[in-house]
Amino acid sequence: MSGEKTFAPTEKRKRDAALKGDVLRSRDMATAIAMLVGAVWLKFAGPWLFERLQGGARAGLSWDRGAIEDFNPGAMILRLGLEVLPPLLLLSLSVLTAVLTVQLGPADGRWVGASMLPKASRIDPLAGFKRMFGAAGWIEAAKGIAKVLVLGAIAWLWGKAHLNELLGLGRGASLGHGLTLAWHALTDLLFLLAGGLLLIALVDWPIQWLRRTRRLRMSQQEVRDEHKESDGSPERKAAQRQRARQYATGAVAKAMGQAQFVLTNPTHFAVAMSYDPLKAAAPVVLAKGRGDKALAMKDLARELELPMLEVPALARSVYFTTRENQVIREELYAAIATVLAFVLSLRRGETPVLPPIEVPMALRFDPDGRLDPAGEA
Repeated sequence: MSGEKTFAPTEKRKRDAALKGDVLRSRDMATAIAMLVGAVWLKFAGPWLFERLQGGARAGLSWDRGAIEDFNPGAMILRLGLEVLPPLLLLSLSVLTAVLTVQLGPADGRWVGASMLPKASRIDPLAGFKRMFGAAGWIEAAKGIAKVLVLGAIAWLWGKAHLNELLGLGRGASLGHGLTLAWHALTDLLFLLAGGLLLIALVDWPIQWLRRTRRLRMSQQEVRDEHKESDGSPERKAAQRQRARQYATGAVAKAMGQAQFVLTNPTHFAVAMSYDPLKAAAPVVLAKGRGDKALAMKDLARELELPMLEVPALARSVYFTTRENQVIREELYAAIATVLAFVLSLRRGETPVLPPIEVPMALRFDPDGRLDPAGEA
């Protein structure tokens, strides 16, 4: 039925949804990336942070007569804070940049301000119960259990491997050595937890994509209305004609002036061809295009009164197998010979009927360029 939403969302549907805040986004991916970036930063920039902490502690906890007479704990805390501020700012900016990249990337770099606006549905009890006990709620519950199990297992294995080492800290070894061991153990744990979160996020990402696609499904009537609206808008037609006029100059116009006929799809593709046995042993593709370029070529063909033949399978086959200024594939000789005979009949003033044209199965393509042996001949 036309009212059932069984069609995949169009690009326009996705763009409109994004403007309303419905974009592909995974909180688990953002959390995983934030922890991973933090772990990498601590692994390589940790010594810098330690040096700043050491310098701040030395400056803040050094006592002399002047410090005792003019005791100012606020100034001491401020000096310590200023010492550690640069590394902490760098850490924050690194994590923030990574998270924004992951979150805004699938949304084409678009900041969706609508997501920050208050929505009554968020505090609606009925909507809340539906989210909790509906399919989305069960999915989130399963993800939560998976997180606990995965991260708990990682923490348990880490603790089992480092327990004796951590319990031995401070026994015989220097303080610096003990802190180094603890630091490496902590960063190893962060890397392991980040890996676990990344694994969960990689599972969550296709789930979020599938859920968003299902939300944005369209009915047959919606697809028709959108197609009619986009194709029929004066602005779109004017822009399309403007692009066509740009194509209808230069090399395209010159090639069309030398062409003998044009194959069309009928609307998506156009291929201008000619055959001169003194120049080449087989017909040559002078120009080819799709979309706006195809529209320009067809406009030029009408102006030049060139025969335009709607042979979809042959037009696609030549388009996807032959470059401009190149002779056609040998497998297409018979099909193009039939077209040439038809065009010559037209030039003689006859009114022939275009006979069926067979395109080899191995050279049949769909409009996206995929092999389609069962497609229209």
